[in-house]
Amino acid sequence: MVWYGGGKLASDLTLPKLRARWSGTAAGRAPFDGSDVPAAVVRGTLRTMVTQAAEHAANEAGFFARLREARVLVRVRFSETDPEQVTGYSVTLPGHTGPDGTPLWYGGGRLAGELTLPRLRERWNRGTGKAAERSGTPRFTAPERNEIYRHAACQARAAAEHLRHCAMTDPTGAADAAWAAADTLHVAARALRNPHLRCTADSYDRAARAQYGRIPGRSPDGDQLRRTARLIALAGNLTGDNTLMAIALMAQLVALAAAVAELRQAQGHAAQAAAARAAAAHLHTAVTQARSQVPHFGQAPSRRTSRMASAMRHARYDFPAGLKPILSTATYQESSQARPPQERQPPRRSQQRR
Repeated sequence: MVWYGGGKLASDLTLPKLRARWSGTAAGRAPFDGSDVPAAVVRGTLRTMVTQAAEHAANEAGFFARLREARVLVRVRFSETDPEQVTGYSVTLPGHTGPDGTPLWYGGGRLAGELTLPRLRERWNRGTGKAAERSGTPRFTAPERNEIYRHAACQARAAAEHLRHCAMTDPTGAADAAWAAADTLHVAARALRNPHLRCTADSYDRAARAQYGRIPGRSPDGDQLRRTARLIALAGNLTGDNTLMAIALMAQLVALAAAVAELRQAQGHAAQAAAARAAAAHLHTAVTQARSQVPHFGQAPSRRTSRMASAMRHARYDFPAGLKPILSTATYQESSQARPPQERQPPRRSQQRR
């Protein structure tokens, strides 16, 4: 058996350098920051994190402990008659505040009916000391998932603008954002299940690679891309008719990869610039393919129309002569029965002029 140390694989994978990177963000580190994030995204994220904590906890104490370990802010509500009895709870993410700067809290019942404290206690009591069973609470609704992908497209556009600015002013200041973009590409490829996106992520790995032995310092733009990747991973795969949302995200990722190519070209890294351009080409192919699948007006019938046409086609097999003669005959009979009989009057003679 042959063993490989972290330093033999890459100089930035030694344990001291990894510890230095981890400790650099240990203080106040939060997986999800609620600042500059739409309220729908925060609500869906909190619902998912609370559901996961409830499923893996065996009791109330373990539930609140798991939420605090995930850096979720928790506020418990006590009974008015018994100050020592906890009757409810509220959660929020750090940085998610209102216009006046106060945190915006979400009660368990506001997230989902199954996440109220009495309902959770019932589940834990049925578990007989074991972890609570998996609930049927949906993690993200369709509008919340769409809002996540819309937010991800905005963050990719902002990162591309930052990279272009740094390429002209300070190329070293965008190294962390270029590195973090790889996480966004890989997560988006898994969520969208697009083979071209997988090729893009593989091609981009070389463009995102830092110089040997040099780990870029964390930056706000890089952390924002990492949080975006975590949100996409938490939301899961796109479901339903969300082709336009996928196109919007991939179009911004094309601009992001092109900005990284400009950055690497300004740094004098020809191989990394070529890898970024190859990733942008794969992304452009993915966008073109996705746009060709979007139905245009007058070209593709809707699913409901196709189902109606299929039903009519099957019904025609039962009436080889067609439905029109039968319907016309029935209509004639109904009209003749409903029409009252009229008395036949003799023809009137025309008077001769004198």
